[in-house]
Amino acid sequence: MGTSARKHVLIIVQNLPVPLDRRVWLECQALVSAGYQVSVICPKGPGDPSREVLDGVWLYKYRPPAQANGFGGYINEFVYCWLRTALLFGWIFLTRPFSAVQACNPPDTYAPLGLLARLLGARFVYDQHDLCPEIYLARFEKPSKRIFQALLGLERATYRTADHVISTNESYRAIAIRRGHRTRENTTVVRSGPDTTRMKPGPVRTELRQGREHLVCYLGIMGPQDGVDIVLHVMDMIVHKFGRTDVSAALLGFGDCLEELRELCTRLDLDDYVTFTGRADPDMIRDYLSTAAVGLSPDPYNELNNISTMNKTMEYMAHQLPVVTFDLAETRVSAEDAAMYVEPGQIEAFATAVCDLLDDPARRGELGRRGRRRAVDVLDWAAQAAAYVRVYDRLHGITRADAADAPVPAVRIPVTPRPEAPGVTAASSSAGQARRP
Repeated sequence: MGTSARKHVLIIVQNLPVPLDRRVWLECQALVSAGYQVSVICPKGPGDPSREVLDGVWLYKYRPPAQANGFGGYINEFVYCWLRTALLFGWIFLTRPFSAVQACNPPDTYAPLGLLARLLGARFVYDQHDLCPEIYLARFEKPSKRIFQALLGLERATYRTADHVISTNESYRAIAIRRGHRTRENTTVVRSGPDTTRMKPGPVRTELRQGREHLVCYLGIMGPQDGVDIVLHVMDMIVHKFGRTDVSAALLGFGDCLEELRELCTRLDLDDYVTFTGRADPDMIRDYLSTAAVGLSPDPYNELNNISTMNKTMEYMAHQLPVVTFDLAETRVSAEDAAMYVEPGQIEAFATAVCDLLDDPARRGELGRRGRRRAVDVLDWAAQAAAYVRVYDRLHGITRADAADAPVPAVRIPVTPRPEAPGVTAASSSAGQARRP
């Protein structure tokens, strides 16, 4: 049976369960809306069943591995997940043959399954969410050159095996072209845009401020490369150096560093000022971001963060929340003039920028409106969904009369100014001129 007749896409995800992985869930719903069958292989989340059909998407889940400790632990995790994925891959092909396979990284270990898919007559798509070699450099203090080269080799193998590469931004696409020897024709940018029909301001929940006038928020994964410790040092400066007792912080999310961050919070005597929510569902995210005064993007400058698109920044903008962020190239592409930018590494300047916004409601309101407008008009998932569906239409030889406006579903995410301080730049009309590698 030809691929155009089957129209069944198998998506492989290792990093997060689906639909918790919002990007992958939006991709699934876009394909279902366009008439494709969609299956997903991913780890289980808490309480998840092994098999489930959710909103037209077939979910095949395996028990997640134990928490990895050190590089050896990560190797064991990758091997375990690969084997569990390979077994499900074979079972799905025998029972519901697929016409295309999409591997989402990290990690870059699924090129062999991509090659097998091609031998079986299916197409292989590489959806590159992150740069794994750069993640390794960012996560480990003393990276091994040999391991780094091995990760580059895995990335090259995935590039070479793929029929098409999907990049999350133009910086990643440039790397696919330079490092992966791809062409612009066989790469497509599909940004992780917010679904602004659902991510939008809601009612203010004043109790989330913990009895204080202001709330600031961090939303996202808490890994070594994410700079969440900087949020705590910023709060330490606001509370203990600037003497402000009118600010609370909420850190929404989880990750490898969560317990270390809790310990740091206690050492800094911030337990009365900082709330760790753990895993946050869409309702919790809406409540906190609708109540907060400022969204924090503390990602430190490194080769990875500078050219990565930060989903939290766009989610803040979708909720009409002004952003304080270190000045990174792709963050400027996302936020343009809806953020205050701080020189990377300048923690006191970051804290000062936060306080300046807290004390200037007019400026906060203006940045928030700019962000919401940009999220709706430019960054929204709808345009990204159209580009994403066109990738699979081309691979399946499908031509649509409305190909320029591929259908986009209504997605359901289930529940499982003051004077500038040194080092701070207020966004201006020229802010979108991002640095490029």
